Amino acid sequence: MTTLADHFPPLGLTIEAGPVVLRSITDELLADLCEVAARGVHDPSEMPFYFPWTDVPAEDFAPSFLAYHWRTRAEFSRESWSLNLAVLHEGELVGVQGIDTSHYLVTRTGETGSWLGREFHGRGIGTAMRQVMCAFVFDHLDAAEIASGAFVDNPASLAVSRKVGYRPNGVRRLKRREGELALNQSLVLSPDDFVRGPHPVQVSGVEAFRAFIGLDAVA
Repeated sequence: MTTLADHFPPLGLTIEAGPVVLRSITDELLADLCEVAARGVHDPSEMPFYFPWTDVPAEDFAPSFLAYHWRTRAEFSRESWSLNLAVLHEGELVGVQGIDTSHYLVTRTGETGSWLGREFHGRGIGTAMRQVMCAFVFDHLDAAEIASGAFVDNPASLAVSRKVGYRPNGVRRLKRREGELALNQSLVLSPDDFVRGPHPVQVSGVEAFRAFIGLDAVA
């Protein structure tokens, strides 16, 4: 029987490394992820994200969260795509790890981004899930480098980047919340600088995904 993943291969990806599993966000998982995010992702007095999506009023949070993920599916193309994967740690849903890119077949780079439920902070999960995503992109998608970024007042994210091997790549002046200027540290990771996690990475569904984004000819 034909599945949705047969038509849209991003829904067929699973990446496993020890206790960490990254898997496609089905609508069933999306509802559970929304609950994790709604319980809190960061201190409300802080804002770690370029787009302040966690500032949405409580009554609008779920519709906004769901619409973002449905929109990234609808707008996925070879020219511009966002791959967001649910993160499970020891079988428990904890957050999302993603990568965004444009013109990947030419640039062979993208920018990682993630969020982790606040209740799961401080356990090394953020580092592990970034390592899993970077290993996948370098080893299975032929990336030349991987970018990231964090506001300079977000030491936890910057610490994760250092542990994984990213190096500084300039500072950007960005609008964060309405009327608020924030300095954002750009980061870049090369295959030679990448600090891998302790567990081997196993991937299923990658052949169809590679063909879908144009890396391989469809058989």
